[in-house]
Amino acid sequence: MYDISAIYEAESTAHAVELLLAHPEAKIIAGGSDVLIKVREGRMAGCELVSIYGLDELRGVTMDEEGTIRIGSLTSFSHIHKDPIVKKHLLALSDAVNMVGGPQVRAIGTIGGNTCNGVTSADSASTLFAYDAVLEITGPEGIRMVPIEEFYLGPGKVDLRPGELETAVCISKKSWSGYKGFYIKYGMRNAMEIATTGCSVNVKLSQDKKTIRDVRIGFGVAAPTPMRAHGTEEKVRGMEVSPETRSLIGDSVLEEVRPRDSWRASKDFRLHLCKTMAMRAFTEAVRRAGGELDD
Repeated sequence: MYDISAIYEAESTAHAVELLLAHPEAKIIAGGSDVLIKVREGRMAGCELVSIYGLDELRGVTMDEEGTIRIGSLTSFSHIHKDPIVKKHLLALSDAVNMVGGPQVRAIGTIGGNTCNGVTSADSASTLFAYDAVLEITGPEGIRMVPIEEFYLGPGKVDLRPGELETAVCISKKSWSGYKGFYIKYGMRNAMEIATTGCSVNVKLSQDKKTIRDVRIGFGVAAPTPMRAHGTEEKVRGMEVSPETRSLIGDSVLEEVRPRDSWRASKDFRLHLCKTMAMRAFTEAVRRAGGELDD
């Protein structure tokens, strides 16, 4: 059923790097929720695998003295969803990872696998874009920190060089402190469904909760890779929290997204979703931030 030519078990992060260099055609396997499906379908028949599943050093959520939240790349979706640090400071991410697949997938799937597979539909990706996440990449030259927007190079392509693996997702205090967010996923089913479109919005409001100090809008399946609506964000910074501003967001994101036709949904339907979901996610983010905004 699984046509695998060899599998190598990494004993540490450094050992994983050595194995990847020694076997340059090998693919990394963690939880296996993506890789094993591809092997079974024949898309990776005869492959070599480097397993990092046993590396507990890559699991868990921590916050350092400067307030940076670090999520190890092998941390499962179910762990992230329940983690008290994530629940308190990154609630939109907690929500997003709880929409991945079903309970079995969330128990085995990892945030590192979700980002490194490079697909635009990854539920965690648009939310991590809205949190300005930075990915910790470890390789033969040591560690380099890559902003998540620079990590995605194209459909299914990410900035992992020979011998490298993603070891953590990092979100600095300046990227989460004072922000509240909300993630919306649209799919034909409530579980075990790949997103037709996803939208994540983070807002920081003024002290009186009436002005937008900052906003970040992330999308999945609105372009070949996950994306941010930077132009829209720039337009609404400093504006009043109002239905008019919300409508401006909905209209403006249509100038930035680039969805396509597929068997899941037409381009026109996805454009409708992008507008509607941006407005709804903004409304809920404002409410979580303590602001008031009518439906």
